[in-house]
Amino acid sequence: MLLPGEGTVPCGGQELSGSGRAGRYGEGTDREFFKFTLFLVLMNRIVTCSVAAGTLAAQRQWDQFRPVAPLWAYAAVSISNVVATTCQYEALKYVSFPVQTLGKCSKMVPVMIWGILILRKKYTWRDYGMAVAVAAGCTIFLLTGDLSSKPAKQNAAMSASLSNLVGMLLMAAYLGFDGFTSTFQEKLFKGHQMSMQNQIMFVTAFSALFSTFGLVSSGQLFQALSFVSRHPSGLGGMVALSLSTTVGQFFISYTIKNFGALVFATIMTTRQFLSILLSTILFLHPLSLGQWAGTGIVFGTLYYKVFAGKKGGTSATTPASPGKEGLPVSVRGRSVQMPDLGAESKG
Repeated sequence: MLLPGEGTVPCGGQELSGSGRAGRYGEGTDREFFKFTLFLVLMNRIVTCSVAAGTLAAQRQWDQFRPVAPLWAYAAVSISNVVATTCQYEALKYVSFPVQTLGKCSKMVPVMIWGILILRKKYTWRDYGMAVAVAAGCTIFLLTGDLSSKPAKQNAAMSASLSNLVGMLLMAAYLGFDGFTSTFQEKLFKGHQMSMQNQIMFVTAFSALFSTFGLVSSGQLFQALSFVSRHPSGLGGMVALSLSTTVGQFFISYTIKNFGALVFATIMTTRQFLSILLSTILFLHPLSLGQWAGTGIVFGTLYYKVFAGKKGGTSATTPASPGKEGLPVSVRGRSVQMPDLGAESKG
């Protein structure tokens, strides 16, 4: 919304799309884009952290104001989330919104990889086949049409091929870090008695600190504040956007906590498909026949996964860890509370 070209503003595994027509401020030769990515990240994280803390206070869950996991674990999720967010913002300067949106559909691939490495999950050959099909659909999409964003086309100093390469590298980094974020969030939920608000509050607090450090060290903090003072209407858009992403973040955390990272990656499919359609119609991003074919392969595969999962159950399995009283263990990828077997013998 506030970036050159068309914009997408993410928070954890969730994104909000917007149009570059709303991203330019001023009149005549004074017209300018908002270019300070980390400032948007900072605004989003401050609002989200405040809402999470306020929710805990309203529910009188005072014990959740203390970290229930090591601080480094919260910080790890925060760092990966900030890096993923920044890469996604920056990618929109080089590739178009439909390209980025379809690329996000490949999120199931890094989520599966991280699930194997972090959660020791095991997937069936059908899961691997669907991952290959999604990757093939994305490849067809990338090879059969225009990829560049409008700002990249207007940048005479960078060739189209170089712009596409930079955009693809940024999207690859986004997918890798975002897949780690949601998978490690799932690990934290399964390993600790942690409320949704507790994780959101500490992770976004760390994110706000890291974003502030990045802004100050790069000298962009005062430039961003200066932009806001010149264009006050931009601040209203940032606040509205931050509130929207905060609501989305709560839904994301609830989904990851109760259903897992791979399910979350899958249920984003419909929203992403509608985003591509709306972007094509409203913001004049025409797709070639080959790109529509690639899009059909990707979403057809993902929808097949959804319906096949309903019939056959969860295909990924996670080795169950020894249960402790009060701690959840994983059974077929789901978090299950172990009963206190010693309680009956004590009676």
